[in-house]
Amino acid sequence: MRNKLLFTGLIIILFFSIIAILAPLISPYNPSEIDADSLLVPPSPRHLLGTDSLGRDILSRMIYGARISLSIGFIAVGIALAIGLVLGALAGFYGGLIDALIMRFVDIMLCFPTFFLILAVVAILEPSIFNIMVIIGLTSWMGTARLVRAEILSLKEREFIQAEIAIGASDFRIITRHLIPNALGPVLVSAILGIAGAILLESGLSFLGLGVQPPTASWGNILIEAKSTLGVAWWITIFPGLAILITILGFNLIAEGLKEKLG
Repeated sequence: MRNKLLFTGLIIILFFSIIAILAPLISPYNPSEIDADSLLVPPSPRHLLGTDSLGRDILSRMIYGARISLSIGFIAVGIALAIGLVLGALAGFYGGLIDALIMRFVDIMLCFPTFFLILAVVAILEPSIFNIMVIIGLTSWMGTARLVRAEILSLKEREFIQAEIAIGASDFRIITRHLIPNALGPVLVSAILGIAGAILLESGLSFLGLGVQPPTASWGNILIEAKSTLGVAWWITIFPGLAILITILGFNLIAEGLKEKLG
């Protein structure tokens, strides 16, 4: 609790995570339920955050949207982290040709603008929650790989690693028991920032109609409605936008707090 940035960020993310987990219990309405008698109703005691042009309750859609947006962020970064850890560890530990091949592949991947690469892949595949998770994960691992490689290049020269090599420990044991655990500090900070980036990516894709498809609610596709109703229904823009902003802020505060603690 002495680390104010870390503590504040954790409270924010814990709050949204609890909302996502308890969505079926705390949601006042079915998020996909259309009510023709409540079209574009402003915030009121009945609909605390108003309704959209189909009469769907914005609060309910945001509660369920938290589940989708956070899931995509965590799972996509989990995929990217797994790929980055493996490739970065192999490149840093073995060096030589393996390092050159992996790093040149990383350089090639970094030549493509990530967002436009994701747009191209999503345009070919069917937009779905699963596809969005996998695509973001498969296009976001390069920074992790570079970071892990740099850490392992430094760590493998330490005495305790040389001692493991001297007693005949296997490469697998050295990498998994000593190198990767000791390289996780900065990687964890990068991964937390990656979750924030993945949520922003999903929101952008959904806003463009290439992400999570209605009637499934995510914070990004709730904002699609704002394009045509901004002048008459400000609440459809403000509340999902604030949810995205506060969540991203929470992850950034956690990352900054961890950086201070680990530094």
